[in-house]
Amino acid sequence: MNKHHEARLRGLFLIVALASIGAGAIASRESAAAEKLRVGINLTTIETLPIYLAADGRDAIELVGGAIPALTAGKVDVVTNAETQAILRSTANPEIRVILTVAEYSYRIVARRSAGIATAADLRGKKIATQLNSSAHFYIAKTLGGVGLSEKDVTVVGVLPPDMPAALARGDLDAVSIWEPAAERSVQALGSDALIIRGPAYRERFNLNTTAAVVADPLRRAALVDLLRSLIRTSQEVRDHAERAQPLIAGKLNLPAQMVSTTWDLFRFPASIPDDLLDSMVEQEPWMAEKQGRAARPREAIAALIDASLWREAQASR
Repeated sequence: MNKHHEARLRGLFLIVALASIGAGAIASRESAAAEKLRVGINLTTIETLPIYLAADGRDAIELVGGAIPALTAGKVDVVTNAETQAILRSTANPEIRVILTVAEYSYRIVARRSAGIATAADLRGKKIATQLNSSAHFYIAKTLGGVGLSEKDVTVVGVLPPDMPAALARGDLDAVSIWEPAAERSVQALGSDALIIRGPAYRERFNLNTTAAVVADPLRRAALVDLLRSLIRTSQEVRDHAERAQPLIAGKLNLPAQMVSTTWDLFRFPASIPDDLLDSMVEQEPWMAEKQGRAARPREAIAALIDASLWREAQASR
């Protein structure tokens, strides 16, 4: 073999070697990306706070906007949403699993005094805005039921949360039932005309949801347990150091610090499976079944949507 042929062979070997190294690097990056835990979150709510803290500085967690539809479409591995949405979506996707309550929020109805409203009973005949088929919508039904009324006694309309404060101030609406910050913005829009109505005890459960398939995958289950372990820790930090947590979420959501501090006592951050979570979901099931035009499922079917095993594992391995 002459020197010319040797040089060509060395060149070919070098090209093949570089190509192999490049392909390996690409495969490594794709593998690393595949190993990331994709966490869908609500990008507009205070309830998300402990998740922001848990994901901070962790390359293994990828935060994206999304709710349960993103989970069932396979776009994320775990996602935040209220318990009402797990009930709603699980009729078509019974493999949905609630694995942790990240936050709880105590609802209130914001009403116009000038609409002749002084108590919950005065909501009869009024127009109330909400996000339809949501926990805020359920709160309307629960509040009305507490004074012997039903949704048939009022007009419930679907309005986007950001549009509620102005519509209420214009007099297009008589009351709103919604989460923060739209609820507090509605209070501010009305000023002295605002009336706060609190119905029977009910707390929205802002949960982490996944699927039975994700739970059954050893690698993703381990990643979920690790996330829950972090959430237990960050939730304790939120409870112990509100003075540090409030500015953080205000910055994330681009909210005035005063708005976060004013509404802070409406929130809890348990990072657990509350003892009454199942009872609350069972209570909501007939209401949601009516909305969907179907028969209500038995308690056992609702209980199957809650998987506390990952939380218990995270608790034990802290």
